[in-house]
Amino acid sequence: MILTGLIADTFAASRLIKFSTDLLPFIDMSYSFKIFAFLESPNGFIFNTMMRAYIQRNVPQKAICLYKLMLNINVGVDNYTYPLLAQASALRLSVFEGKLIHDHVLKAGFDSDVYVNNTLINMYAVCGDLSAARKLFDESPVLDLVSWNSILAGYVNADNVEEAKFIYNKMPERNIIASNSMIVLFGRKGNVAEACRLFKEMPKKDLVSWSALISCYEQNGMYEEALVLFMNMIDHRVMVDEVVVVSVLSACANLTVVKTGTSVHALAVKIGIECYINLQNALIHMYSSCGEITTAEKLFDAGHNLDLISWNSMISGYLKCGSVEKARALFDAMIEKDVVSWSTMISGYAQHDQFSETLSLFMEMQHHGIRPDEATLVSVISACTHLVALDQGKWIHAYIRKNGLKINSILGTTLIDMYMKLGCVDNALEVFHGMEEKGVSSWNALIIGFAMNGLADKSLEMFSEMKKSGVTPNEITFVGVLGACRHMGLVDEGHHHFNSMIQEHRLEPNSKHYGCMVDLLGRAGMLKEAEELIESMPMSPDVATWGALLGACKKHGDHEMGERVGRKLVELQPDHDGFHVLLSNIHASKGRWDDVLEVRGMMVRRGVVKIPGCSMIEANGIIHEFLAGDRTHPQINEIDNMLDEMAKKLKLEGYAPDTLEVAFDIDQEEKETTLFRHSEKLAIAFGLITISPPNPIRIMKNLRICNDCHTAAKFISRAFDREIVVRDRHRFHHFKHGSCSCMDFW
Repeated sequence: MILTGLIADTFAASRLIKFSTDLLPFIDMSYSFKIFAFLESPNGFIFNTMMRAYIQRNVPQKAICLYKLMLNINVGVDNYTYPLLAQASALRLSVFEGKLIHDHVLKAGFDSDVYVNNTLINMYAVCGDLSAARKLFDESPVLDLVSWNSILAGYVNADNVEEAKFIYNKMPERNIIASNSMIVLFGRKGNVAEACRLFKEMPKKDLVSWSALISCYEQNGMYEEALVLFMNMIDHRVMVDEVVVVSVLSACANLTVVKTGTSVHALAVKIGIECYINLQNALIHMYSSCGEITTAEKLFDAGHNLDLISWNSMISGYLKCGSVEKARALFDAMIEKDVVSWSTMISGYAQHDQFSETLSLFMEMQHHGIRPDEATLVSVISACTHLVALDQGKWIHAYIRKNGLKINSILGTTLIDMYMKLGCVDNALEVFHGMEEKGVSSWNALIIGFAMNGLADKSLEMFSEMKKSGVTPNEITFVGVLGACRHMGLVDEGHHHFNSMIQEHRLEPNSKHYGCMVDLLGRAGMLKEAEELIESMPMSPDVATWGALLGACKKHGDHEMGERVGRKLVELQPDHDGFHVLLSNIHASKGRWDDVLEVRGMMVRRGVVKIPGCSMIEANGIIHEFLAGDRTHPQINEIDNMLDEMAKKLKLEGYAPDTLEVAFDIDQEEKETTLFRHSEKLAIAFGLITISPPNPIRIMKNLRICNDCHTAAKFISRAFDREIVVRDRHRFHHFKHGSCSCMDFW
């Protein structure tokens, strides 16, 4: 055409450009632009054709530039030009450009054109300026079905249920598109009943209608209903697509119904949609969630065009199945990682109690400059809690504040839990008071934390504040409230709250609540009442409840009841080391060494191994662990010297070792030596060496602190003028100036 001169003919040139742009992507857009640039007098049709092609190729800025060229060379615009420009502004999310285009529409006199107005309404809605979209909609002289659908779509995308319902109810004709949009909105906002009602009222339903309601069920945790509706959809011979199959597979994963999931997989293969990447990811997730990790592996290995979601799904699958090493190997093999990749692996370590690895990987994540999400921070803070890594926990809290991250209910509750479990009550309170959203879990963390730290009055006071603020207590709340009463021996107060739980709050006590009451009565020496409460329980008492009574028997020296309860517990849970040890200690306290040997022999025959006492202490950002009698620490010589100094000072303070704690038939001197190498004392000695005052010495013990170590810690706090905080299996002990926060009731 160039050689023959036909390119100069506007009609012929317009046909050529239309042909070249219609063949995209087979003909590159640059070729069409070369033809366009060769034209001497392109008309409005040619400009519109080029703009439409750029918009279809997601290059809206080029369309805007062409419009500016149109204005410069005085090419006439029409009612097809402005809708294209409105689309370009919507793609660029530029409401400023959109308003300029709207001004040009008004000046050009196209404001009464319904097609132009519809694209402007859509542009404003997409850009989030719903007030401008609504104003234009209300002022439009002519409205058609597209006008109504456009303004409705704007409110649906903005999750504005009330305005969307108003528009929908005002529509002169409610088509399937509008009804489907409303079902999607109701599903996102949890209005399942309204979504179902609308679905049933629809005279005609298409694939999207069924898919929208199935997704609604799946999003709101109604997985069985989603599967039932899917079966109805199949029965009605409605053709399915990958979108609905992904929702159905998610429901199968949550219900762990691998047989149904396999059938859905077979259907996807039958209708030829199994190659969609979203569907492949959903299948990997479903099989791994159901424990079929081998099948998930095969799908992953055979997958084409796998994306980040595919890799993340496979890592998550390995972690769910306990294959932590395989998950890490796959994680390390990833060329590109997003925040979900890091979060999944970090959370996986935390879920499998590999807390050191959790912190290590988080530090590596920081080194790569990846901004952590909420799930990552929650996992890392939990790891700090378990490792007694207060310094690192404080650093993460400072990181959250420095980076302006919002502390929502979940993250705030995790921080409160960490500070409370590490004995930093003031820090926990600071987090709580700084939270904008306080859910019941946040209040529970504070109530339980105060109780754990021996501040029963504050715990009960916080419970009163919780009720005054309008937050309804739940079962966990009352575990904390009864725990506060238990830690301080408040029997009458405990009875009051136990009864109010039933009568005032209509909550049915579970075994944990009964266990708290049994422990409360037992600690107070009311052993008979505690046993009677166990016998009156509406459910079978668990071993923890019987264990609380056994501990009380040892504490108050009721050997007869202790032996009876101890033997019962050993029969109920023959592999539990603690019950064997308690029973053995009861025999030892009476000097019945033959019975002690019998219990120890029983443990050997059953393969029951006593969990060794372990104490952890953080010094200079490093966690140190000590076992009873441990001599493996690199600073053991310094620790031995400090133990000798501690022994001299304690003797001057009037401390006498409680050798009744040693359940061995050995002489007095050996018993005293054994006591002085308990893990708590080793950790305290190390703390005195490495932690400078006035910083508290913070220790975490995996078992209940023994009577002798408790007494010794009180004397050490006075003799060395140091604050010592010990968190044992049940609670905190804050030792200061020769006394403990538990008031010797624990």
